[in-house]
Amino acid sequence: MRYGNFLSPGGTIGFIAPSFGCTTEPYRSGFLQALKSLEAEGYSELIGPNCFRDDGIGISSAPKNCAEEVNAYFTSGSAEVLVSCGGGELMCEILPYVDFDAIREAAPKLFMGYSDNTNLTLLLPTLCDTAAIYGPCAASFGMEPLDPALRDAIALLRGENLTAKSYPLFELESLKDEEHPLVPYNLTEKRVLKAEGYTEPFQGRLLGGCLDCLSNLVGTRFDKVKEFNERYKEDGVIWFLEACDLNLLSIRRALWQLSEAGWFDSAKGFLIGRPRACFTDQEMGLDRFSAVTGVLAKRNLPILMDLDIGHLPPMMPLLAGSLATVTVSENDLTVTMETV
Repeated sequence: MRYGNFLSPGGTIGFIAPSFGCTTEPYRSGFLQALKSLEAEGYSELIGPNCFRDDGIGISSAPKNCAEEVNAYFTSGSAEVLVSCGGGELMCEILPYVDFDAIREAAPKLFMGYSDNTNLTLLLPTLCDTAAIYGPCAASFGMEPLDPALRDAIALLRGENLTAKSYPLFELESLKDEEHPLVPYNLTEKRVLKAEGYTEPFQGRLLGGCLDCLSNLVGTRFDKVKEFNERYKEDGVIWFLEACDLNLLSIRRALWQLSEAGWFDSAKGFLIGRPRACFTDQEMGLDRFSAVTGVLAKRNLPILMDLDIGHLPPMMPLLAGSLATVTVSENDLTVTMETV
């Protein structure tokens, strides 16, 4: 596994928009404030040509334009690390134009994003053997004051902290809107970790992302998960999974699809984030737990649920591709990552 350089003091951060850009509120104000805050800490920034564009459908610009930005920023040496402007809907359409061969041949570069950015944070490790961070997008860093989870994401970008830990509270209803673009997370809910089949710490390569995107990639020419499983069969894989728009039945179908496609054949365990669209739902005998365990429990592996991963913040930044050790102590989760 290849690891890009971490962000150095006074280094340069490249911002790209392979999914949505930062053109509407509250994202534009959040991004602009994030740039000011990072500049105040001594960092320089490179702003990709699509960061303030909105002429695309479900993404910032035309798929070819977005891919050209990705190709340029991954293969040039100007920025030390890359951060996505935001999530979106149709980032998958840029993939035919992304030059994964060139990215594989270039020096590795650390990229951070989540949600629709799963299209890169999964494919960088599986196609290019290049680690990527599943973590917050650019506009979140304009928050005032900055949440500890966002500070943890910056610390991971810097290489200062490769241990992710769960947070005591989470947000179910955001207070952020066009008039209040910089408000902090509305942390009203107590985190309660649910563990199935956990008896002792387990280890494996981190891989995963948003189920909405993962299930879309199965069986395409970009699906090289089986090859990744074979390449790292001695380590195995710890899958981190979360859902954005999927309902409970869709989550179960997506997990069945990934399972039947062989994605979980080298699994060592599962880290499941809180589903955004159906956190409190009940549907045809399913809740957010049984939607997961109905498929995954058959593997007799640890399944840890309601974790700080994904769309209901705060989120633990995870280094996809890294070798991780997962430990549970009562209601607390720790993920220790190694760049090996």
